[in-house]
Amino acid sequence: MYDITIIGAGITGSLIAHGLSKYDLKVLVLEKENDVAEGATGANSAMVHSGHDPKPGTLKCKYNLLGNRMYPDLCKELQVEYGPIGAFVVATDDIEEEKLDTLIEQCKERNVPYEVLSGDEARKQEPNLSDGVTKALSLPTTGIIMPFEVTIAAMEEAMLNGVELMLDYEVSSIEKKDDHFLINDEIETKVIINCAGAHVDDITNMLRPSPYKVITRKGEYFVLDHLESYLHHVIYPTPSIKGKGVLAIPTLHGNIMLGPNSDETEDKDDDATGSGLDYIRSQINKTMKNVPFNKLIHTFAGLRPHIDLNDFYIQEDDEISNFIHVAGIESPGLTAAPAIAKDVIEGIIMPKFVECKVKENYIRRKPFIDMRYMSFEEKAKLIESDPDFGKVICRCEKISMGQIKDVIRRKCGATTIKGVKMRCRPGMGRCQGGFCEPEVLRLLSEELNKEVTDIKLDKDGSTVLLASAKEDL
Repeated sequence: MYDITIIGAGITGSLIAHGLSKYDLKVLVLEKENDVAEGATGANSAMVHSGHDPKPGTLKCKYNLLGNRMYPDLCKELQVEYGPIGAFVVATDDIEEEKLDTLIEQCKERNVPYEVLSGDEARKQEPNLSDGVTKALSLPTTGIIMPFEVTIAAMEEAMLNGVELMLDYEVSSIEKKDDHFLINDEIETKVIINCAGAHVDDITNMLRPSPYKVITRKGEYFVLDHLESYLHHVIYPTPSIKGKGVLAIPTLHGNIMLGPNSDETEDKDDDATGSGLDYIRSQINKTMKNVPFNKLIHTFAGLRPHIDLNDFYIQEDDEISNFIHVAGIESPGLTAAPAIAKDVIEGIIMPKFVECKVKENYIRRKPFIDMRYMSFEEKAKLIESDPDFGKVICRCEKISMGQIKDVIRRKCGATTIKGVKMRCRPGMGRCQGGFCEPEVLRLLSEELNKEVTDIKLDKDGSTVLLASAKEDL
């Protein structure tokens, strides 16, 4: 019997698991994909929003402001990167300047640090801003993260402290018993936390008609090569009814992302790119100039689990005790996740386990080995201890065999080519895996003791090699 079962291993579910791992509780996380951060968490703008934009009085506003303040300490605790780079919200005409004035008033009311710049003042800091930009709202507390890195780190540390993770496990039935739930006729648990992203309503419908309905919205993105000199801040247009608009976003590793669009889709798992990329091309020139599309290396799409209540829905069910909803976690859900996790744990879960004690001797994870930040002497010492760290597998990102083996061998380790890519970046560079992917596949095969034909690129159905091209001699 588990005390708590979390359905969904995105950033919110993983941070809840991480927080619960500090207590003497038996916790299980169920994820239908073959890795954590495979849904909305792994395909978004990777931003920690300042809190200037959400509608007043909403949970989105509350948790955005709280989460923004928590991220620097959270990233320090998990030993992952955080980039406090700031953002500009820009206006290009009188109507947009009026909208900007509304955002300025919200910054004042919410104690969000800000500065108002003229178009020329903004271009002194960002020379590639469009000549049509007339005014800018500077938001210095905007940050950037690697969402999958935060999620993986949280889950890894949770697992080091006793949380169980079951991947490739799809929930198909839930029954409410007198004092527990029965999941798929085999898992007994006292409490369920529903963090299933685009499928939260499907999970709830297994117990009763859901009080909300998910309406998935697809957002597509361009990824440009390393262009650190092109852009230094996140650039927002003034927001519209469809959301924050098409952004230009620097990443922690020097790439530039452009996007997203926002199109509703009935398929909750449809993350293919399409015509939305044309929309992004047409819109980005409103705020940016000299956009180096000749440096394009990748495109991707992600799905946002919007619900028809137009806000987050975070509470214990009104009819079914011990069933907790964490639903509608769309933008600014990434920013809000640490604050949501804290409130769910402290406000809903721990009052149910009042005699539960905090664990002693809590185990902290060791950060991924990142040779970019090592001195020559540190690299030499590492290579002397293990020559695999001197064998470069990914030339674009300069990732060694030792680093790849490390991320496979860990708790919450990589089992797919994408899983390795998300943890230590081989395949993220200009050639997009053209050189390193066969070697990553071989290392996964060896480390996991699987045939190369069983190794997947990403999700089910993405096996790279189908069969041997010739009989063994």
